[in-house]
Amino acid sequence: MSEAANSVEAALKRAAQLIADAPVVALACHVSPDGDALGSMLALHHALRAAGRKSIASFPNPFVVAPHYRELPGLETLVPPGEFPLAPQVMVTFDCGSMSRLGDLEPSAKAAGELIVLDHHVSNDRYGSVNVIDPDAAATAVVVRRLMGELELPMAHEPAVCLYAALVCDTGRFQYATTTPEVFDLARELVGYGVPVERLSRALFEEHRFAYLQLVAEILGRAELCVDQRFVWTAVTVDDFDRHGVTIDEAEGLIDLVRRTAEAEVSCVIKEEPTGTVRVSLRSLGNVDVCRIAEREGGGGHRFAAGFTSSDPIPEVIERIKAAL
Repeated sequence: MSEAANSVEAALKRAAQLIADAPVVALACHVSPDGDALGSMLALHHALRAAGRKSIASFPNPFVVAPHYRELPGLETLVPPGEFPLAPQVMVTFDCGSMSRLGDLEPSAKAAGELIVLDHHVSNDRYGSVNVIDPDAAATAVVVRRLMGELELPMAHEPAVCLYAALVCDTGRFQYATTTPEVFDLARELVGYGVPVERLSRALFEEHRFAYLQLVAEILGRAELCVDQRFVWTAVTVDDFDRHGVTIDEAEGLIDLVRRTAEAEVSCVIKEEPTGTVRVSLRSLGNVDVCRIAEREGGGGHRFAAGFTSSDPIPEVIERIKAAL
């Protein structure tokens, strides 16, 4: 076992011991959680509660779950950030690369007796007292499954559904280069607990309101391809969202449509928030490390998928990305 692997294993054991000894475990994931963040957190939440352990789980405002995650069991057990412990004895974060991404739960993280960070992004700031960060893991879900094993928490239907959703989201439905034999081994285990693969997959990836499809038609129609840089991008403004009656969370999968461009190595979708801040999603086929671009802008991720936020106008953001490319 390599030194890095030994370090991850030691951190995992330390995290398990802290969680096992804690009377209450406070769980949190990043603002506007994606499938890996939400699914990983819910999985451990289910497993702890099933074992008779007290667990409380939340994520920052806006406390709204994107509609395509509606099939994840346990959403009704999440508490709004206002009900989250102010100074938890043990707090665990999921798929969250920096303290700032915890939003209004950041004060709780700073006041926590022990802060356990579970993640797989190489760009993670390692802001916890215990950092279980495995860049070789395909998803944070993989780290959570190992942690459940270390805690001797049995697998069951609810955590299996949540972990499967997390795994399938962060591997791009088993299409990304992170899809290893171990990923399929985990998927096989989870499906054995009654994961409704067809219904879950449709909710996660294929079912959208007609209003969203109309928005997509408009946004793809004005996408720009920079042939020399093999770069394709498009943007969705607040006005676009308002005119079509679509929320920003509904447009999470738009980047997966843009990245289908055969002429592009790097794809980008920019989504404007009502505050004027923009969320930038970057994807790469692998020859370009988009994490390095995101890190320059204060964000993070990994080689194939990364992102950041900015308060600058969209044209300026695009020019900086093109310059970095």
